[in-house]
Amino acid sequence: MADRRSRWMDSDLDQLRQLARTFMEKEVTPHQERFAEQKQVDRDLWRRAGDVGLLCLSIPEEYGGGGGTFAHEAVLLEEQARAGDSSWGNSVHSGIVAHYLNSYGSEDQKRRWLPKLASGEYVGAIAMTEPGAGSDLQGIRTRAVRDGDEYVINGSKTFITNGLHADLVIVVAKTDPAQGAQGISLIVAESSGSENDFRRGRVLDKVGMKGQDTAELFFDDVRVPVANLLGDQEGLGFVQLMQQLPQERLIIGVCSVAGIEAAVDVTLKYVKERTAFGKELMKFQNTRFKLAECATEAAVTRAFIDECIEKHLRGELDVPTAAMAKWWASDRLGKVVDECVQLFGGYGYMNEYPIARAWSDARVQRIFGGTNEIMKEIIARSL
Repeated sequence: MADRRSRWMDSDLDQLRQLARTFMEKEVTPHQERFAEQKQVDRDLWRRAGDVGLLCLSIPEEYGGGGGTFAHEAVLLEEQARAGDSSWGNSVHSGIVAHYLNSYGSEDQKRRWLPKLASGEYVGAIAMTEPGAGSDLQGIRTRAVRDGDEYVINGSKTFITNGLHADLVIVVAKTDPAQGAQGISLIVAESSGSENDFRRGRVLDKVGMKGQDTAELFFDDVRVPVANLLGDQEGLGFVQLMQQLPQERLIIGVCSVAGIEAAVDVTLKYVKERTAFGKELMKFQNTRFKLAECATEAAVTRAFIDECIEKHLRGELDVPTAAMAKWWASDRLGKVVDECVQLFGGYGYMNEYPIARAWSDARVQRIFGGTNEIMKEIIARSL
């Protein structure tokens, strides 16, 4: 397939793409099997990414970031997806956690935390989901009760990306349960190595994304300074979450379309080399037709995601459109990768082949960031 250059790309982003591709080839791809076996990337990977300037690309330079835009984050996300990696949780660290701090943190908070995230000294996570509350964030039960100059946090969180490595966790908690959504606040908890820290549970055994340290977190009378509240008053958490979720959902869309393109590319290469009944698989009409469908899905999805990126760069991406991007791209990813696995035959079911890992990794894209059913509900409400 001919490379399609997105309109939002420029020469600076071309250079970043080459840096990101080289970093993935050197620091990530050779270690993917080991990351999967140990259920986490090496902690030092974060430091090395910080050293070459790949963390917090869209955070202002005055706080240690790259001073770029979401386009810079998108390029790195694409190169990670095209490398077939699902282990490194930088999309959460740089694309989500850092932006909560940059958008809602005080000047002191931003200067205290953002440079550590940008250097890789800190790894960031956000604790939204609970055992009994997923897409419905109003149903969370974690409490943060003020006691003098501290909050006392109690509750449990699950499916937390970067949960094992996290030094800084944005905790979604209820500071006033009687107020419903207006009683939710975001509070930053740092890991200090003391007995007062949040506890880390097991790294979860997932169907895909085997190398990502997705963990449980437990808060048992964890004391956090009131100064760690994001925003100038309690009760702003739900609004803050709603304002940031479009970028999170666009991130999923970007990863999904890059995954589609990568799956088509690797399958094209395979069917041109593999033979059956004395001829290349590519010479069978069914193979050509299936790949024609997949290539079209890739092109159509890329056009829509590129439009969403352009809107986001202009500050015009609204909630329903972000929901469309998330559900459409992740749904197409699942469809295309499944078709590609079929073209690989039995080898497509072997984990040593990238297409098999892509297939198992793709399934969760329709679940996290809000399930695709919730995305459709959001879209329907806007009609």
